[in-house]
Amino acid sequence: MEKVLIVEDELHARTGLTELVASWGYRAEGAADGVEGLEKAVEWGPSIVVTDLKMPRMDGMELLHKIGMLPQRIAVVMLTAQGSIESAVEAMRMGAYDYIPKPVDPVRLKTILHNASDQREADVEMEVTRRQVRSAGRLGPLVGNSPQMMEVFSLIERVAPSNVSVLVTGESGTGKELVARALHELSARRLKPFVAVNCAAIPETLIESEIFGHEKGAFTGAQERRAGCFELAEEGTLLLDEIGEMPAATQAKLLRVLEDRKLRRLGSKVETPVDVRVVAATNKDPEQAVASGELRGDLYYRLNVFNIRMPTLREHLMDVSAIAEKLIDDMNERHNCTVAGLKDALIRRLEDYQWPGNVRELRNTIERAVILAGNGMLGIEHLPPNFGEPGSVPSSAGGRAPMTATGGSADAAAAASREVQRYLDEQNTVRVEVGTTVDEAERQLILKTLSSTHNNKTKAAEILGISAKTLQNKLKEYSNSSND
Repeated sequence: MEKVLIVEDELHARTGLTELVASWGYRAEGAADGVEGLEKAVEWGPSIVVTDLKMPRMDGMELLHKIGMLPQRIAVVMLTAQGSIESAVEAMRMGAYDYIPKPVDPVRLKTILHNASDQREADVEMEVTRRQVRSAGRLGPLVGNSPQMMEVFSLIERVAPSNVSVLVTGESGTGKELVARALHELSARRLKPFVAVNCAAIPETLIESEIFGHEKGAFTGAQERRAGCFELAEEGTLLLDEIGEMPAATQAKLLRVLEDRKLRRLGSKVETPVDVRVVAATNKDPEQAVASGELRGDLYYRLNVFNIRMPTLREHLMDVSAIAEKLIDDMNERHNCTVAGLKDALIRRLEDYQWPGNVRELRNTIERAVILAGNGMLGIEHLPPNFGEPGSVPSSAGGRAPMTATGGSADAAAAASREVQRYLDEQNTVRVEVGTTVDEAERQLILKTLSSTHNNKTKAAEILGISAKTLQNKLKEYSNSSND
């Protein structure tokens, strides 16, 4: 059984918590203050310590610091009184696993202890991952051997096991969502959902419903109850991308959910407990966004317990070839191609370019090249016309376009480039002609969305904003129609 040590100077509270935790199947003991707690942590070897913040002789912060210096890994959960949330956030910066305000909510405490226990298994897997990172230069979906990426990997490894909020910053296209996915995959929440929502892509009138959910009749058009992203990510991880684009009123509601771990759907009178780790991302300078009023200061400080900055691709050009090789594998599978790798001349050209669009631009460039080549080795001839040459300017797609095009070969290359771009656009586009019925337009949208998720019906239903049962009924209806 897992050992849990309760460090609390108030006798009745200590006794009550110890008995409660023991009733859940843990081996629980108590300690009257930080000094006694540290002694028992050394001698008894608990895997989890639940400690009060303010105590005589040695307070919870000092105990946390000293436990962090012990050779064994111990998860520390901080008990905080009302009004001491700032101290709890500081404790998580110092390595606390989580915090819970007084009076203690038994349901939340039980969840925290359960997650902390699961984390022990994740720690073993993480050590294996560390060895893989050192040898292969990969961490989850991230790739790189440069010092900049090694620093990012190190931060992710240290932060992933906790429940602490993380703010990921960096230019567009640097891979901020991949950081969030790596944090999720290296945490005890890895078997639960990972949900990503782009705050800039949702209309302001719908964003609260998208994130927090709504009840039937909450507003015009709300024909059924709908779970928001928080509920979809229950016990998992929620990525709020482009957090600086979230309306101020929604930011205030988000802050309350982060602090209380409870949410209220639009149109509901009941608060629902949520257990979700939140990762936020922005391509803006967050401090400038706070100064300009785009981002609430209190929300920024709550989210920015840890900050992971993704470097621009031009800051770690030595990783370009490794990232490109990984992208070739992805594109071969996606487009049924058999490209084997990159020619040396192409690698040199890619490493000489400054990549204003970062990894996203590299991805588009490699995808275009893989489709053009189909097989064999990628060479300079598979790059967009005038790629990286003086006199070229960034195109709207993030690549390079020539200032002028003269000669038949340039025209042919430009035409090929347009055909490839048209092909890529069509992969995620539903085109509806005038005269198409609403039912047929709906059918096309559902089937296209299902195709884009590789037949993942759960994910497709989430994207479409319908229930999985509704999607299943629609597909059955289409199947019956085709049989008729």
